[in-house]
Amino acid sequence: QVQLVESGGGLVQAGGSLKLSCVASGRTFSTYAMGWFRQAPGKEREFVAVIRWSGEYADSVKGRFTISRDNAKNTVYLQMNSLKPEDTAVYYCAASNRIVAGTSEARYDAWGQGTQVTVSS
Repeated sequence: QVQLVESGGGLVQAGGSLKLSCVASGRTFSTYAMGWFRQAPGKEREFVAVIRWSGEYADSVKGRFTISRDNAKNTVYLQMNSLKPEDTAVYYCAASNRIVAGTSEARYDAWGQGTQVTVSS
């Protein structure tokens, strides 16, 4: 099973940018759909973005976040621009071997440990 390790989180002011990375183990990375989820304090984990060949986004991040992947490096990225305090959360990378990964956590088979993103106002 693929193993995932996120990095790139941190503290940033509102309006700033961060780029998250997620490196996957294994030689079948290109066959997985890769997603990003986030969980804010006291809230359920929620879908942010997913990519197989092109990206799909939650409405709350559309136009501000960009998901991309580099199959040669077994890495998926989340470029986050125009960050808002409400983007503060632990961000998780996830992998799905389903044809259609979708937005449900249940359709993802492997998860990273998470990276904290804090946006100050």
